[in-house]
Amino acid sequence: MKSNIVIFWILTVYFVVLGAVYTGWNWITHERIEWAGSTAIFGGAFLGGFVAVYLMLVQRKQGGLLIEDRDDSDIDDGDPEIGEFSPWSWWPFMLALAASLFVLGLCLGFNFWISFLSIPLCIVAIIGWVYEYYRGHFAR
Repeated sequence: MKSNIVIFWILTVYFVVLGAVYTGWNWITHERIEWAGSTAIFGGAFLGGFVAVYLMLVQRKQGGLLIEDRDDSDIDDGDPEIGEFSPWSWWPFMLALAASLFVLGLCLGFNFWISFLSIPLCIVAIIGWVYEYYRGHFAR
């Protein structure tokens, strides 16, 4: 976590310097500040500092070294149980297809009926994904 904190502080300093150069350059060449770019660059600096401070607070709260920060640790030491996944499941694909049809119907203003037709597909895909372990070959 120490390396992540250092990386985000470096990014924060980089964006502050870059924002100052960008704002100064626009002031010299155009005699005005270009607000969209300056705000975006300084916003990136703010976000980098925000994440760095958050990671510092998390590290202080944990109280010790993480496994990633120890020199004598192995890769398998920091391997937690993530959960159970279904590599054979088609329900995430069906839900993504139904959601993309819903968004497509919203984007094409004159074809909003596509959104209404995709709502039942979304409901079926969600129910199928939730209950895939209750029926068939993979029931528990």
